[in-house]
Amino acid sequence: MIYPKHIFRKIAILFFSVLLTACGNPEKKEVLIQGRTMGTFYHIKIITSDSTEKTEEKIRKRLEEINRSMSTYDKESEISRFNRIQDTETKFRISQDFMNVMQVAEKLYRLTGGAWDGSIDPLINLWGFGRAGLKQEVPGKDEIQKGLSRTGFHHIEISPEGWLRKKIPEITLDLASIAKGYGVDQVGKVIAETGIRDYLVEIGGEIYASGMRPDGKQWRVGINRPKPDAAFDDIYKVLNLRDKGFATSGDYRNFFMKEGIRYSHVLDPRSGYAVSNRVVSASVIADTCTFADGLATALMVLGPGKSLELVRGLENTECLLIREKEDGSLEDFSSPGFYAENY
Repeated sequence: MIYPKHIFRKIAILFFSVLLTACGNPEKKEVLIQGRTMGTFYHIKIITSDSTEKTEEKIRKRLEEINRSMSTYDKESEISRFNRIQDTETKFRISQDFMNVMQVAEKLYRLTGGAWDGSIDPLINLWGFGRAGLKQEVPGKDEIQKGLSRTGFHHIEISPEGWLRKKIPEITLDLASIAKGYGVDQVGKVIAETGIRDYLVEIGGEIYASGMRPDGKQWRVGINRPKPDAAFDDIYKVLNLRDKGFATSGDYRNFFMKEGIRYSHVLDPRSGYAVSNRVVSASVIADTCTFADGLATALMVLGPGKSLELVRGLENTECLLIREKEDGSLEDFSSPGFYAENY
């Protein structure tokens, strides 16, 4: 598994569809495919008149391949074997899946000025949010500095020839904040290769919507109200989505309290400390769910001002950030095209 059992540490997303109506094609039906992957659940809706048995099997196999590549819970996965390397000479050859994700990861690291960093696993564990099972507490300054000395995505060489090399022996990877999005995109690719145009793929809240619903309308996705006591069907905003990836990151499901201060699992990779900008949710629409997944995490770190400035400079990308005011009420900030009807 790529993710731990507490599968709701990121925002919960609901997606909506309707059953066949007179407006839809009577020969087509909506087929639901669901299961477990990456420590969470997947739900896929396909609009087709054909059998989906072979497609379902291809989807399962594809998700298994991605897990074998990037699961930090599988000791023999590619990422686990890379993490065990203790030198700067080894050129570790990787699969195309791993390379695809690393290339997007490098882009995100560069675009966000390090606000997204796939190498911060030592800091995540230090704060008690990782696999190590450590007590959740505020680390000391010296501990954080030590953790920072073992992080930094720029300490990994990514060769176009298909291998990785560590520039410092201590560097390790955890691509959890981008791998689900990649899984969504790859499942969508499997479905599209069968000739199916209308489908919706969701893995642990990350989504790709293609084509239309059975009634001829756009798919609709909802953003959960970002409150710790909110039900998973308590929707803050609903928007239309077509031929786009969609991802949300949030800080209100996975946190601990210390002396009246809430510390969330969202850390600023540049400082090593938990983010304290009062942003509780960040949603991104992009051409791929891979990019949307990672960028949503980075926007939580950057805050509304820098996030909107960044997104305005990106093609085919929109965002919505929700911030909690001191009185507990919510306010949001969106890029100009976030609610555009063509999404």
